[in-house]
Amino acid sequence: MLVTALDARVSPETLRKIESGRVATPAFPTIAAIADVLGLSLDAVWAEINQPARGVEPTGSGHNARERLAS
Repeated sequence: MLVTALDARVSPETLRKIESGRVATPAFPTIAAIADVLGLSLDAVWAEINQPARGVEPTGSGHNARERLAS
């Protein structure tokens, strides 16, 4: 995680907060930088965020999708 955070030019603490869901809506440039470091397209990230959670009824809040992305 440390290398990913440093390569994305975000602090390791910020990345930890995003991964754990303590940052509900990270800034777009932060997500773009992390996606780039991980080799993910923003389209793939967007698709993952907008997928309904398996076995969970959609609530429209997007909360479950953010949890899946962070895990």
